[in-house]
Parts: sequence; structure tokens; C-alpha cells
Amino acid sequence: MRTTVDAAGRLVVPKELRVALGLEPGRAVDIVFTDGRLEIELAPVEAQVVREEGLPRITAVEQPPPLSDREIREAIESTRR
Repeated sequence: MRTTVDAAGRLVVPKELRVALGLEPGRAVDIVFTDGRLEIELAPVEAQVVREEGLPRITAVEQPPPLSDREIREAIESTRR
């Protein structure tokens, strides 16, 4: 998919790709330059371990965006293949 870089150096990610990645305004991403390519992926969510009734529980520091039904179905299907 072809796109352009504007005068300020910003790269436009086409809507189809933003939807597929679940990119929303304000969402953090990691960009890596590897073998002459830019790779973009969602940044990991910072988490902390909290003890409740003596048992550890992992909790996101900032609430990640909710998953849609489609994303959940796709994740389940991808583990079955």
C-alpha cells in the first residue's frame, strides 16, 4: 500500500491498516528500522503486579483500549491454526 510523507515528516497510515492494527488516536506504537524497512507495531502496555488476598494479579497501569468482538474472534481463530 502506498502513502506519502508530508512536509513535517509525518507518515500517513491508510485507514485500512489503522483499522487492522487497532490504531486509535493517542495509541503508542513502536517503530523500528530493520534491513531498510520501517516496522510499526503496537507498543506494549505497561503493567504492574498487585497482590490481592495473597495472590498476584497483573494489572495494566493505563487501561488499554477495549477489544472488539471481531478482534477477539480473530485472536481465537489464529490460535486454532
